[in-house]
Amino acid sequence: MDERWQRPRGTQDVLPAEAERMERLRRLVAQVAELYGYGAIETPVFEQTAVFVDGVGGATDIVQHERYSFVDAGGVALTLRPEGTAAIARAYVENGLSAWPKPVRLYYWAPMFRRERPQKGRYRQHQQYGFELYGSPEPTADAEVLLVARRLLQAVGLSPHVLVNSIGCDQCRPRYREALVAYLDSHGAALCGDCRRRLADNPLRVLDCKQDQAVARGAPDIAAFWCDACRSHQEAVVALAAEAGIPVERDPALVRGIDYYSRTVFEVHDPSLGAQSTVLGGGRYDGLTVRVGGAPVPAVGFAGGAERLLMAAGAALGAPRVPSAYVAQVGVGHQGWQAAERLRGAGIPTEVDLMARSLKAQMKEAGRRASVVVLAGGREWEDGLVTVKRLSDGREAAVALANLAGTVREWLNGVEAEHAEPK
Repeated sequence: MDERWQRPRGTQDVLPAEAERMERLRRLVAQVAELYGYGAIETPVFEQTAVFVDGVGGATDIVQHERYSFVDAGGVALTLRPEGTAAIARAYVENGLSAWPKPVRLYYWAPMFRRERPQKGRYRQHQQYGFELYGSPEPTADAEVLLVARRLLQAVGLSPHVLVNSIGCDQCRPRYREALVAYLDSHGAALCGDCRRRLADNPLRVLDCKQDQAVARGAPDIAAFWCDACRSHQEAVVALAAEAGIPVERDPALVRGIDYYSRTVFEVHDPSLGAQSTVLGGGRYDGLTVRVGGAPVPAVGFAGGAERLLMAAGAALGAPRVPSAYVAQVGVGHQGWQAAERLRGAGIPTEVDLMARSLKAQMKEAGRRASVVVLAGGREWEDGLVTVKRLSDGREAAVALANLAGTVREWLNGVEAEHAEPK
């Protein structure tokens, strides 16, 4: 096939079977959100570029080389949304959500766009789910989003491994940064090119670099630099997680890759995914609203890629849905169309032959697609009847059209139909 007509690198075509799994996951995310009182929010697919440059941070990979940015016909610099949190912070400020009762709980399900190197389960256009809690500085808020993350992952059959850390606050992080830069400078020759550049503007990211783990393991531990407030907050989060039955492990090298984080950061891993095992990540971002033009508001949350979670979940979300009923046309006519619409009108998923197949071929197709088949047409139809057949056991009966939907529904539920015989 001519490459001009192929999908762009790092994207995917989501075909019906996988789209059905994706939709099941979306519904599951919505159900978990409802349990904890999180309301849905949607932001534009593109934002003014400053939302991400200032919000996410100019030294991050997202801003430096993963953005899809353009200038529109009016000369406005715009960027396709690479992550959800900065956009929601902008919406929080612009729409006056600070006046809402606290805390404000929000969740989203939306496409994201990043020009990063494609990997297994990671695409340049991908679906992301996220939970955001605004207004509470308390460690109980951090613990709640951990609870939400655990419930979601358990719902798809995972036993998640939770890593946590604190990257301190504006009071204690500068002292750590100074000590870290001094250490990294002394090992500069051993750092990769990217990390040598990061030393000036984002040294904490060196701890996150896969190429420089040997150097990172010897770096000073930020825990030695925490102020009393950050230490107390971190200890409370870990204790609350333990009380809720969430085993957590502290990872001193965990920093996350976005500038707006403060204090708590966490990641949840699924070891079965190998090197790319991170399923979701998040933390606290108390200063983010200031970056997008608002007053400071404490906030905490997490996000994850839907494709990565589906890959980790395997078959946990079940097989793709198949239509419950199939209507086969008997003889010449369009009675099958009428019977199918009658069933659909009663809320029963139904397919009908569109290929002018023989009755034998229609029955074979019904076996691939449905649990119950309805034979419509011929002399039976003239008498106001159709034949209903349950494919699992071969049971069949002539049914009055008036009783068709009720009979099919009962048979699909495995219940003996009271009105299987025509009246």
